[in-house]
Amino acid sequence: MFLLGYDIGSSSIKASLLNAETGEALASAFCPKKEMEMLAVQPGWAEQHPDTWWENLKAATAEVLSKAQVDVKQIKAIGISYQMHGLVIVNKHQKVLRPSIIWCDSRAVNIGNAAFEKIGKKNCLDHLLNSPGNFTASKLKWVKDNEPETYAKIHKAMLPGDFIAMKMTGEITTTSTGLSEGILWDFKEEKVASILLDQYGISADLIPNIVPVFSNQGTLTAYAAKELGLNPGTVIAYRGGDQPNNAFSLNVLKTGEVAATAGTSGVIYGVSDKAKYDEQSRVNTFVHVNHTTEAPKYGVLLCVNGTGILNSWTKNNLLGYNKELTYPEMNDLAAKAPIGSNGLNMLPFGNGAERILGNKEIGAQLSGLRFNSHNLSHVLRAAQEGIVFSLNYGLEIMKGVGVNASTIKAGEGNMFLSPIFSEAFSTLTGAVVELYKTDGSQGAARAAGYGAGVYKTLNDAFVGLNSVRKIEPKENLKQQYLDAYNNWLQTLSKHI
Repeated sequence: MFLLGYDIGSSSIKASLLNAETGEALASAFCPKKEMEMLAVQPGWAEQHPDTWWENLKAATAEVLSKAQVDVKQIKAIGISYQMHGLVIVNKHQKVLRPSIIWCDSRAVNIGNAAFEKIGKKNCLDHLLNSPGNFTASKLKWVKDNEPETYAKIHKAMLPGDFIAMKMTGEITTTSTGLSEGILWDFKEEKVASILLDQYGISADLIPNIVPVFSNQGTLTAYAAKELGLNPGTVIAYRGGDQPNNAFSLNVLKTGEVAATAGTSGVIYGVSDKAKYDEQSRVNTFVHVNHTTEAPKYGVLLCVNGTGILNSWTKNNLLGYNKELTYPEMNDLAAKAPIGSNGLNMLPFGNGAERILGNKEIGAQLSGLRFNSHNLSHVLRAAQEGIVFSLNYGLEIMKGVGVNASTIKAGEGNMFLSPIFSEAFSTLTGAVVELYKTDGSQGAARAAGYGAGVYKTLNDAFVGLNSVRKIEPKENLKQQYLDAYNNWLQTLSKHI
């Protein structure tokens, strides 16, 4: 018996096939092999065409099935994880009307800020737990204001995961978790957020029907099954945004547990049983995947847009003269520089407006460069430390919402493969970091097993999931990292 999971990222689409009995990943694949392009028609914009996701999902599925060589009739359920906060709009024929405005697009910041003031900050936070900011609802309002002919054709507005589920099942649905990610969920009323839709003049008819996160959300149509090489009627049994899903993949479901990821963006995600908010909405509270009215669970999310994308930018542009240099070789070169990079500071905020900075878009900054004392190793280390410092800056904000991290779980991948990043992150935050051999697509597969009843309890879904490595804070280096962090904070204070 097998389970299939997908992770619809902005860099690639990943698929994993799991043995349901053992939790073993039989095969994984990602497509495309180079990062998917983000369209930036104007500065601060970021778009992708949803059909590109579907084409790469088909390619990843074909690769997984080729590797695993299993009877597709034995795949019992499909789970979908997806990039949060994106907007996909379709007409009544389920045709996409424009490219998706994705998570790191900044065009709707002013729209959200204005709504925050007009609704009233306290009223807004009491109901939505967040400022409307730059989230999905505000992006839909931007389309309404700037592309009225397109807006008039909209049948439904969706998140990226809703679009993939639509392609698979022919049905347009969403979840309360997803709506909360788009600031389309009223936490006080436990329903679609009319308080914001009314402010924006958006009809609730554009919002899809709501299905439970873990449930039969539809089955593969004959057409979709043929496109994917799968069995018609296979159930889609789970859908979750990438960060709540990352937490699920690490079995972060209980109050006080914390997950982290450091891919294109960097995220720390803590679980709470109380609906709290940051008054400046620098960190955000959403419905967690295992939330119920009887046993509420909320995810407090800190996001830094410029994380792995800074590392890849450095490799592909700064090191363009030496494209053969690998990430491990970059880590080795960075290790030649001391902690703090001799006063060189990198602000990694070059990927759109940053929530932890009050939705300001200050751009990436390299500060304190001295030609006679800095070289490439200092720049590489400053980039990695700048990412860690920005995450720690956000973690300090999270403490005000009741999230304290003594242990942080993460997948063994992306920036956590760097010894410098891992050491700096653990030592500065003071948290033990537990690394697991898992990812979003595997988490989605496990979640689908629970949603389809293959696993009777949530605990059963984590069969075979064990920590592969722990990173302990280095107390002898704590003061050096604190000094470097405080120096970085001085640089940041000049720009916010």
